[in-house]
Amino acid sequence: MESEEDQMEEPIPAIALPVVTEPPKIHRLHESVVNRIAAGEVIQRPHSAVKELVENSLDAASTSINVVVKDGGLKLIQVSDDGHGIRDIGTLRKMQYEDLPILCERHTTSKLSRFEDLQSIKSMGFRGEALASMTYVGHVAVTTITKGQLHGYRVSYRDGVMEHEPKPCAAVKGTQIMIENLFYNMTARRKTLQNSADDYPKIVDLLSRFAIHHINVSFSCRKHGAARADVHSVATASRLDAIRAVYGVSVARNLMKIEVSDDDPSSSVFEMDGFISNSNYTSRKTTMVLFINDRLVECSALKRAIEIVYAATLPKASKPFIYMSVILPPMHVDVNVHPTKREVVDPTSSSPVATTKDSSMNASASGMKGIKSQKVPVNKMVRTDSQDPAGRLHAYLQVKPPSNYEQSSSLTSVRSSIRQRRNPKESSDLTSIEELIDDIEKNCHSVLLDIVRHCTYIGMADDVFALLQHNTQLYLANVVNLSKELMYQQVLRRFAHFNAIQLSDPAPLLELITMALKEEDLDPECNEKDELKEKIAEMNTELLKTKTEMLEEYFCIYVDSDGNLSRLPVILDQYTPDMDRLPEFLLCLGNDVDWEDEKSCLQSIAAALGNFYAMHPPLLPNPSGDGLEFYKRRKSSGSPHAEENISKDAEDHVTNDGIEHELVAEAENSWAQREWSIQHVLFPSMRLFLKPPTSLAANGTFVQVASLEKLYKIFERC
Repeated sequence: MESEEDQMEEPIPAIALPVVTEPPKIHRLHESVVNRIAAGEVIQRPHSAVKELVENSLDAASTSINVVVKDGGLKLIQVSDDGHGIRDIGTLRKMQYEDLPILCERHTTSKLSRFEDLQSIKSMGFRGEALASMTYVGHVAVTTITKGQLHGYRVSYRDGVMEHEPKPCAAVKGTQIMIENLFYNMTARRKTLQNSADDYPKIVDLLSRFAIHHINVSFSCRKHGAARADVHSVATASRLDAIRAVYGVSVARNLMKIEVSDDDPSSSVFEMDGFISNSNYTSRKTTMVLFINDRLVECSALKRAIEIVYAATLPKASKPFIYMSVILPPMHVDVNVHPTKREVVDPTSSSPVATTKDSSMNASASGMKGIKSQKVPVNKMVRTDSQDPAGRLHAYLQVKPPSNYEQSSSLTSVRSSIRQRRNPKESSDLTSIEELIDDIEKNCHSVLLDIVRHCTYIGMADDVFALLQHNTQLYLANVVNLSKELMYQQVLRRFAHFNAIQLSDPAPLLELITMALKEEDLDPECNEKDELKEKIAEMNTELLKTKTEMLEEYFCIYVDSDGNLSRLPVILDQYTPDMDRLPEFLLCLGNDVDWEDEKSCLQSIAAALGNFYAMHPPLLPNPSGDGLEFYKRRKSSGSPHAEENISKDAEDHVTNDGIEHELVAEAENSWAQREWSIQHVLFPSMRLFLKPPTSLAANGTFVQVASLEKLYKIFERC
């Protein structure tokens, strides 16, 4: 019984009951709290304040804007301009500073009065929040004077209101706004910005961007107490001069001008002009200055798209410089989408800016969707694509440092020049040319066209064939045949619209044709036919002299009255033919052209030019591998013909190993330059222009050497 009583006396453990709490009460924030929160969003950093003040100065039609900064803008930001000042509308004292009492109140502005005004807004500011926000996070003082007044007024602001009545003071035309102790009442924000050296470069960069766009305004930016400005530009009529003054000569001399416009009434009017860097420009960081309707903005999608284009051309660590100014109708641009107005949106899908951004996003989205929803079979996985330079053969070989010719141009400049000439403004009115171009279109091989358009260049397999990858197939392609056909087609497309290659020294036709005839002779030592050769050369020279007007007008081949050749056409931009083949070309013009029939004449001249400009192997053998033996034989050979080819000066360059190294260096340069032209000129041009005829499918120009699917079946059995 005792044990039962003891057991009954044990305490019962308490059960924790849930505490019933009432939901928090919703209350209205105090106006000062609201304003301070809003201020922290509008003025995120010191350079945000500078941007707002500079844009206000531009809206005031200023021609000179000066910025002074202390401790990265935390202690002092001073922006002075010579604009129209803050409005005065009367002669009475109480009316002269009517706008000053409400200057720094939230949502007070002179830029608009109705919401509909946003549809046609052209000014930089419009919300009336910037100055008010500054007064909630800093101490603001304004000095202003308008035209015709004897003195100005100075007033200080705090939390959106004046601290005292405006005081008369001496002033120069315009307005000066000074912000001191920025973020003095925001401890966390100020701590993150204590490194003053971090924000001043952003302010300098900001002023630099404004300076190269608003070229009719003088800008300066300096640290407080510094005698020299870090940004100093004067009003100029040339944007390139402004870029030179702000970013330096090294940037300005490596820029190319771009202009695009679209005046189609059915779509939004679009104008764009700017400057982009060429391949000689080197920088570790992309500099993109984008203005839309004179508003400095950012567009990450457009920036990424441009970087992708440059990635195929520039070295891996190098980034481009881009300045672009886009003009769109104000009603097509929504400027009210970002607190600091650094982004805008074009709601019309037909806009070039919106299209570029959407296409980039859609491409990324579709790519991700394909990866998630569809698993690629192992036997169809492709290592590289036509945009990826990492898949080329050079990525796996040790190559010599690039020569000067590699640095003198770029794939981007080549593509740019090519696209500029893609559709000449005037088309030929000769029926023969139109018929020849129609023949090219009709005889185009669709399968080869797809290979050419989407292939990846891997490298040269030998002197004539290049390795190409298309989807899961590997091909050998005859670059001589391909380049010959491309040149022929381009001659017809550019007919009568050529630029000129000016020869440094006029070349005498008579000597060149005679040289070609001697090269064709199987027995060069025989002199019995010399008179006949000279006569043939003279006849061909006289024939070409009589055709010089037609050759110059249609093909930009200029022969003067003395029979000297001084100009040749530019068939592919950034490419010059091998002049060692010039004698053969001139002989072909004299012997093989039917000058009586128009269509046959033009076709044979185009074919002769195509053969001359084709990327044949250099006449000097390739010194790599077994080709080096040729240069040893030149020293050791005892034949009279070989001895004639070695001058005394050349013999001095033959070392003890029997190799003429100067000639080897010349040959190496010729072969390397040819391969560079094949990769960076021929194949980009082929992708744009070449319409492969059906004959290339049967004459061995394309040879499939491997198929991933078939190789997978073979290795699957192992």
